[in-house]
Amino acid sequence: MSTTDKAAVEQALAGYTDQNTGKNLLEGRCVKDVRIDGANAEIDLQMAYPCNGIHKQIIADITPMVTALDGIDSVSVNFSQKIIAHSVQHGVKRMENVKNIIAVASGKGGVGKSTTSVNLALALSHEGAKVGLLDADIYGPSQPRMMGLSGQPESSDGKSIEPMSNYGVETMSIGYLIDEETPMIWRGPMVTQALEQLLNDTNWSDLDYLVIDLPPGTGDIQLTLAQKVPVSGAVIVTTPQDIALLDARKGLKMFEKVEVPILGVVENMSTHICTECGHEEHIFGTGGGAMMAQDYDITLLGSLPLDMTIRQQVDGGKPTVVSDPEGAISLRYREIARKSAAALANQAKDYSASFPNIVIQST
Repeated sequence: MSTTDKAAVEQALAGYTDQNTGKNLLEGRCVKDVRIDGANAEIDLQMAYPCNGIHKQIIADITPMVTALDGIDSVSVNFSQKIIAHSVQHGVKRMENVKNIIAVASGKGGVGKSTTSVNLALALSHEGAKVGLLDADIYGPSQPRMMGLSGQPESSDGKSIEPMSNYGVETMSIGYLIDEETPMIWRGPMVTQALEQLLNDTNWSDLDYLVIDLPPGTGDIQLTLAQKVPVSGAVIVTTPQDIALLDARKGLKMFEKVEVPILGVVENMSTHICTECGHEEHIFGTGGGAMMAQDYDITLLGSLPLDMTIRQQVDGGKPTVVSDPEGAISLRYREIARKSAAALANQAKDYSASFPNIVIQST
């Protein structure tokens, strides 16, 4: 019979540090219960971010820590998750049916931001979250094609619209409402109004995360997002190229000024491996994303290669994460998703729902 008690098991679990949050399981309040049945310790872990992809690794890491205790020969682990809403900009009201909005931005076009956005949304879904994807690029919507969707969304009341779904992710884009070849010849106010309508008039279904794919730059759309949309965190996408990094830094500074936390930076097109000879070459330079992360004390969420299959898969409407879910590139996207969600989990919780509404009445 085991002479080890619950407190001893919990103390052993304090020796395991979550690679994504930087906290041990006790600090992160992940240990919900410990039960000892003979020589078996049954542990209930509740994670603050979706991480299906590392459950087996966590079990493998903590098992020897616990079986080293007197009388414990085996360990069984039950996983659950509790994703909460996090704080947003001051003066901006949080959406009731969306816990967290993650903005994916870049300072300039052509760095693979939309491809990163769609694979990030799909990766979060694969890790166990309920996810939506909003295409905020009104002038050049690309998410319908990337997600393999077409047609117009339905509206039961003529006021709100139902999101279009594929691969377990809800989506909305101006691209569903216009012909693919129709140009959007709109001025700024019309564009920002369209963004607000796409966001607020879509019947999102209690999402853990809504990923917003922003157009490049720091113009009207970004300003509207900063002032009126409750954003919990932002991900910056860049290439290692110096010119791309210059513009990416502007995007980062914009979010800093409007008090939106930066979850980290993704370095896209970091290296190219020749499909013919296997030679690896840093076409756009090297180390730019890491340097930017170091300069601004943010996390380098991951680096992605310049790979022809990534382009082929999104063009075909079946992005990498669903085309090749166990492939090396998909695993990188899933790691980026876990790191992004974990960075958000470390942010301040939103307490607005905890406070009662105060109503002053004359008697």
